[in-house]
Amino acid sequence: MPALPSRRPPLCLFCAFTLRAQTQRRLLPLVQIAQRTAPSSSSRGGSRQPSLFQQGTYLGRTHSSYIEDAVQEPLDQLRRQFEEPEFLESLQLNRERFEEEWAAFTRSVRVWLKRATPEAQALLRERSKRRLQNKLRYLFYDHTYGSRFTRAELENQKQLANLCYPAEWYPRTRTISRTVHLHVGPTNSGKTYHALKRLEEAESGIYLGPLRLLAHEVYTRLNAKGRHCALVTGEEQRMPDHTSTDDVKMWSCTVEMAPLNKKLDVAVIDEIQMINHSERGWAWTQAFLGIRAKEIHVCGEARTVPLIRELCALVGDTVEIHEYKRLSPLRIARRSLGGQIKNNLEKGDCIVSFSVLGIHALRRTVEKATGRKCAVVYGGLPPETRAQQARLFNDPDNDYDFLVASDAIGMGLNLSIKRVIFETTMKNNGSRLVPLAISEVKQIAGRAGRYKTSHQAITQDIDAGATSEAVEDIRTDPSTPAVQPDTETVGYATTLDSYDYNYLKQCMAREPEPILTAGVFPPSIIVERFSSYFPPNTPFSYILQRLHEISKIHPRFHLCELKDQVTIADIIRPVTNLSIQQRLQICAAPTNAREEDEQVFLRELARCIAENREGHLLEVPIPLEILDQEPSAERKYLYSLEQLHRMLVLYLWLSYRFPNVFTTRALANVTKKLVEDKIDMTLTQFSVTEQRRQRLLERRAAAMKRFETEANDPEKAEGGVDDFAEETEVDNGDAFPTPELDVDEVEGPSEGDAETRTAHTPTERAPISTEPLAKDAGFLPADQPGSTEARI
Repeated sequence: MPALPSRRPPLCLFCAFTLRAQTQRRLLPLVQIAQRTAPSSSSRGGSRQPSLFQQGTYLGRTHSSYIEDAVQEPLDQLRRQFEEPEFLESLQLNRERFEEEWAAFTRSVRVWLKRATPEAQALLRERSKRRLQNKLRYLFYDHTYGSRFTRAELENQKQLANLCYPAEWYPRTRTISRTVHLHVGPTNSGKTYHALKRLEEAESGIYLGPLRLLAHEVYTRLNAKGRHCALVTGEEQRMPDHTSTDDVKMWSCTVEMAPLNKKLDVAVIDEIQMINHSERGWAWTQAFLGIRAKEIHVCGEARTVPLIRELCALVGDTVEIHEYKRLSPLRIARRSLGGQIKNNLEKGDCIVSFSVLGIHALRRTVEKATGRKCAVVYGGLPPETRAQQARLFNDPDNDYDFLVASDAIGMGLNLSIKRVIFETTMKNNGSRLVPLAISEVKQIAGRAGRYKTSHQAITQDIDAGATSEAVEDIRTDPSTPAVQPDTETVGYATTLDSYDYNYLKQCMAREPEPILTAGVFPPSIIVERFSSYFPPNTPFSYILQRLHEISKIHPRFHLCELKDQVTIADIIRPVTNLSIQQRLQICAAPTNAREEDEQVFLRELARCIAENREGHLLEVPIPLEILDQEPSAERKYLYSLEQLHRMLVLYLWLSYRFPNVFTTRALANVTKKLVEDKIDMTLTQFSVTEQRRQRLLERRAAAMKRFETEANDPEKAEGGVDDFAEETEVDNGDAFPTPELDVDEVEGPSEGDAETRTAHTPTERAPISTEPLAKDAGFLPADQPGSTEARI
């Protein structure tokens, strides 16, 4: 038996403490550990390049040099802002004290970045200067204000930030007994049809959809059925002719505009799977938990069933599950189109693009290659134009054989599509190109092989006198003969380019991730009370971010992200005399204010609100002179039109919240229509769109290759292409989780309306309407400052 080692003599207190401290210091520098990690070969046999925080070089520079370059410019910009006298006064710092705080702050930032925390790595990989600057600004605020809070104040903040019980935010709704009918199934299975059928039979009811386009369609169909219906979206409100608000029994709204204090018989909440959305999910949670309807019909994917059951058990609602099967088969085509449109398109084909520029370029290409006409549908089009284009495509007896559309069709737009062709399977998420999610791919592809469109449903109902029959699509001329649905119709899905085809097949063969949480956002009353624990003139963006940072959430829920509202809060910071409620409303506006002109415009509108003076459209700084210029193929001209359109959308959005301040809504609507016509004419006449599309295709191909590399080699995450090098592509409110153009439609950066809002319409956020129409109808202000009401 080996001899036992001699017992080690105990250390004195000083030696023990010193030894423990040395051990901890050796574990702290995570960068050191990353540098010692030996690179391994990737699955493709090549050598693995170092990650952002590994030893070696990054894009030809050492990682420390890259971090310095990435952070220095945002820090310099922030310093220039903070050095302004009014800013120093709001921070309660003099020049000398500011220099001390800034020096300590910059040292802390560099240590934070060099330690390669997951958050720091994510910020640098995204290479979004805006997000990095917002984070650095918050860290400086926290560095400055954090030490000033007493222990009692910190405890009070934590108590207010307890968001674990969102069901208790709607006490009046909890007093009624509700029955929830959950309609689940794949696309083209009749879920929404049966829900709308019940809505038409009710005495009073409401439809809540993710997109303005869907709200417009249901509004049109209900009125066509003889049910006087009102339309309420973030930037538009329509009442039936010769009908007072009290007499209206039917409403069609975007989900963010859900009336939480109005008694109803039936409510239909569409696309319930978006309750899990990282930014807009709060709107579905608010509608589901807060709507005061005796009978709620919820439509969506089967993966929402467990979560909805839990929410119903949480509030004591009865739930009934209705499962549906697809009415027509869906298959993947044997191959892609190989990038060739000529001789490969068939009547009934729909090409899905994720940018306004791409849609117009494809339309020109298709018409030139085939000699046939091509319809277009996307969120930026006026509702009447959009409906006309859909009717042209659905009519089998004209020359409109093809359709080019945004991904709005995946949200339930019912069109006579035989085959869905993906122009690409990549989409801009606001900072970079990323692959479409499995659920998005399946939802868009599932629109192929439509069993019945409104063209058939409405005309058949009119002929049969079945006024209670629900309508699911764009209304067509009642005199048009009814088309009998072909139950044997098969839908097909494929891609335009071969490099997207394998990804499409993989997505269609897999199941999307389960939905485990519902989104929530702090109600305005909590934000107002929370702000009372901060000194006067504390930046509102810091209050919002601080609330998000310390919020406590139940595992069944998740806190929706702050996005543009933080930037907006900093833009309007110099404007005094604004209440917390007014700041919340302005922060919810559909703008990202990236350009200086848009920031000046937003700040002036905020001053009009603060001073309660009239904000006439012709008296605010808006570049209307662009309408007098001759159309040009230069990108600068088109971008100026898009910028003007965003400003007009912002003005209209605020005019519904502050009608006594912004009184020239009619003029703004006319001007907006003129700008839309100019944009459409420019995109149609000039071939620059085709050149632009080719550049986008090249970037998408590179992004897809990068994604495949990262999927096989996760540590090889390089941050990729800076997708803001060129204007981001966004579709006017026709998309999925990303804000769609306005909070009414979000198409994530896709065409010109989504999150990135590079083109026509920006996303809309927490709609808070003070318009008499919405107020009298019982529409409560949406509490959340961050939401995007789908705008298609």
